[in-house]
Order: sequence, then C-alpha cells, then structure tokens
Amino acid sequence: MSREPALMTLTEVARAIAMKQASSHEVTRALLHRIAQWQPHLNAFMSVEAEPALKAAEAADAELAKGNVRGPLHGVPLAHKDMYYDAGHVSTCGSLIRRDFVPTVTSTALQRLKDAGQVRLGTLHLAEFAYGPTGHNAHYGPVRNPWNVAHITGGSSSGSGSSVAARLTFAALGSDTGGSIRMPAHFCGVTGLKTTVSRAGAMPLSQSLDTVGPLARTAEDCALLLALMAGPDPADSTCSREPLSDYVGATKGSLKGLKIGVPASFYVDDLDGEVARVLDETIAVLKREGADIVTVELPDQRQLSAASQLVLAAEAAAFHKRWMIERPQDYGPQVLMRLQNGLAVPAITYLEAMRWRGPALAAHNAATAGVDAIIAPASPVPAPTIEESDVGGGPNAPAMVQRLTLFTRPVNFLGLPSLTIPSGFTKSGLPVGMQLIGRSFDEATLLTIGAAFQRVTDYHDRVPKLPS
Repeated sequence: MSREPALMTLTEVARAIAMKQASSHEVTRALLHRIAQWQPHLNAFMSVEAEPALKAAEAADAELAKGNVRGPLHGVPLAHKDMYYDAGHVSTCGSLIRRDFVPTVTSTALQRLKDAGQVRLGTLHLAEFAYGPTGHNAHYGPVRNPWNVAHITGGSSSGSGSSVAARLTFAALGSDTGGSIRMPAHFCGVTGLKTTVSRAGAMPLSQSLDTVGPLARTAEDCALLLALMAGPDPADSTCSREPLSDYVGATKGSLKGLKIGVPASFYVDDLDGEVARVLDETIAVLKREGADIVTVELPDQRQLSAASQLVLAAEAAAFHKRWMIERPQDYGPQVLMRLQNGLAVPAITYLEAMRWRGPALAAHNAATAGVDAIIAPASPVPAPTIEESDVGGGPNAPAMVQRLTLFTRPVNFLGLPSLTIPSGFTKSGLPVGMQLIGRSFDEATLLTIGAAFQRVTDYHDRVPKLPS
C-alpha cells in the first residue's frame, strides 16, 4: 500500500480511513494539494469545492470516531463527471445551455455512492453534453492528457480519465454511449468499466445506448463501485432485475479454465504498430496466467458500428430539438453539426436499426458460444494530439476522430458490458488499453480477468509526472 494518501487505490484508501490509519481530512487535503498543482495543466475539473469537501471530511472523521460508519466509502473524497445530477448543485453538462442548471433530483448511481459515505470533492469536465470522443469542449477548453498535455484524453468522460490518471480523485463516474468510458481509460492509462446499472438522474444523450460506470485505477476498485451501484431501480424502467454477482469476490479469481476469444478480423485490422504490439503482449500474459486463448469469427462489426451511430444521431437530435431551434448559438459548432445531422435520419431507418438489435445480439452470442470474454484494443491508435484532432486540425481530422470510436460502438449497440484495462505504453510514453467484452450482465468475469492481469503487471500503478 502506498504511504502517500493520494497515490493509494480506492480500495486501499477506503480501508485506511476505516481502520483510522488515515483521516478523511488528511486524504482530502492531499487530493486538493495535487489538484492545485495539476489543474492548471489539465483542465480536468469543472468545479473544485475545497471548503465544503474539507468540512464534509471533518464530519466523516467525527462520525467514525463515534463508531458511526456510513458505508464502504466512508470519508473517501471523490469527484464525478458533471452530468450526474446532485440535487441543489449546479450540473453544467459541459454546456452553456445548462451552465446554471440546478437539478432537483440526484442520480441513482451517485446517490448510492453518497449513501456509502463518499465526500463530494467537486465536478469533472466533459465534452459538451457528453457528445464528443476526444475531450474537446468549445466552451470550457480541452481536457489534457496527464501523460503528455499536448494529447487528448478521449471523451466524453475526459475529466474523469484525466483526473484519475493524475491521482486527483481515486475514481470517477463516467458515461458510455459510444465508448466514452473506455476511450478515456485507454488514452489515459486507467481502468474503465461500461456497466449495465441504472442511468436514472444522469443527463441523457441516447436512451437506447447510454450506460454509466466507473473509471478507477484498478479492476478491484471498479468492482467495489459496481457492487455499490448495481441493482434494480424503480426510477429506471430499463434497469435489469438480474441477480447480482459478488463483484469484489470475482477479482480474486484465477484465469485458469477461462476461454478468451481474439477476433479474427476488424479489431485486429489496420492497427497502429504499437497498439498491435501491446495486444500481442497482453494475450501472452493472459495465456501465461492460465487462460485458453482462441480465435473467434464475429459477425460484421462495421454494420454494428454504423447502426449504433444512426441510433445515437437520431435520439440525440430528438432530445436536443427544442434547444437547437431556440438556442443554436449556444452550442459549440462541432456538437451542433452532429446534432443537426441527426435530424436527417429517416424514422424508418432508425426503426430498422432498433429492430435489428435483438437479431444482432443473437448472432454475436452464437459466434461467441463457449467463450467467456473477447479481448480487443479499445481504439486502433494511441492518443492523437489535441491540435490534430480538433475541427481545425486539417482535412484528416474528421476521419481520425471517426476512427477513434471504431472499436467501441459495436459494444454499445449490442448492450454488452466491457472493461478497459491499462495494458502497456508506446515508446513515447502514451498509455494503451485493451477492452474485454463480456456476455450480457456478466461484468464479474471481466473483473476476474482484469484483476488477474493487474496482479502480474504494473501498468495501472504507473503515475504521470507533473509537467514542468
């Protein structure tokens, strides 16, 4: 266990506070010190609530001294993507339109973490209305990658990925509609879990594709958060009533007897050379640890990706139609263009894409029968620079941005859980992540694989250096 509080994992710091080896006030002060150092370089926070956080930490310490424990996160300071509604607190959603929006409800996922004892540290930056894969934001500026501040973090959970990587928060909630948890995890070198838990009270983008989940340092940390957030929710009619697994217990499991599939095509085609190398090295580690590695032939993933984009475009445009008519000047140009494109999707095309989801999942399940998980790169490339991926980044910028999400969108269309784990670094020091794609509602197996990999590697333990 790290002696410096800010460098502990979520699991370690929760245990240290519970055992009174560290106080919530001490831990909160340590994070605020790092935030003061890093925030000018990263732009990862939307708001830093130092005084309220320290007061809440003092109250948590006083409760603990009296033997009152709120839950597994008692006194642990956390910050989350600024689209999780918290009643009475501004939630900008990364936009001008909601710059002063104060919700009257609290999201289910966030409320369950509050009930477990977390301390509110502030809110984290994101792409405008969570609609962007890079981390650019026309209103509040880009979030920067702590491994190299000239590079993107990935989006839309840009502040979540950047702040967890820089050790400014122990974990952060993100959202994933087309890869917005998994891409920041890949580009920033953290662990990100696309889950199947309640979305109630989180800003919607696409009601059919939206998912929520944590970004943290380890699979064990993600398991702890999932265990607290999972379960039926009457506020979300789409929320499953599937029985829950022992997610934390799953992280203690072995890879022996597990069968992991490597796609024969698509996810291994036209990869950046260093991403291809990291994929091969990751497969070798999994095999050495006892996993049975097999090749799988998946249905056409490009069709899934295209269908996902159609559904997202139509549903996002429907949600934003009134604001597009009344306040188009308050959108960033790239987000407005994407939303307007959604207005051009014919209803029949949208309905055909939605009707195909069931058959597409059935075909995927048939192709992966007997396989416990699929491994694939989270993105074909390491993080590009902010400049080359911006709207003014030249004629290749749109194609580059489109390529970033190529490997994540099919998973959203199928509605499957996915875990991205830090798996290596490029020669220039940029992180590379691999995504594990699971069976429906089987986050537990993904967490078993991720934790087993992290027990024998140290990519998740590496810490970026403060820019000079």
